[in-house]
Amino acid sequence: MASDLKPLALRREGDGLAIDWNDGVRTFATWRTIRKSCPCASCNEERQKPADPFKLLSDVEVSAGSPQPAQMAARGLYAYQITWNDGHDTGIFTLELLRKLGQPTS
Repeated sequence: MASDLKPLALRREGDGLAIDWNDGVRTFATWRTIRKSCPCASCNEERQKPADPFKLLSDVEVSAGSPQPAQMAARGLYAYQITWNDGHDTGIFTLELLRKLGQPTS
């Protein structure tokens, strides 16, 4: 990704995030896709573990339902930190990662 690639507009659309980029491309990623791709250390560690078919959901996970952002704050000129409805807030999503996760739309 070119270092001068920047978002012109970010907006919640339906169940995801739409971004208009300064190169004319518009992308869309579902909140579920973004949440599952959280780059923080604890999420990366969790993805390395084998799936536990007997795992019980915590009360927070049950009440949170599908992933939704509660807050999205810019971190410098390179990333956004998303606080999720399940309370998770340690992931810093770089512009490069958001571009990669989004599917181009017409």
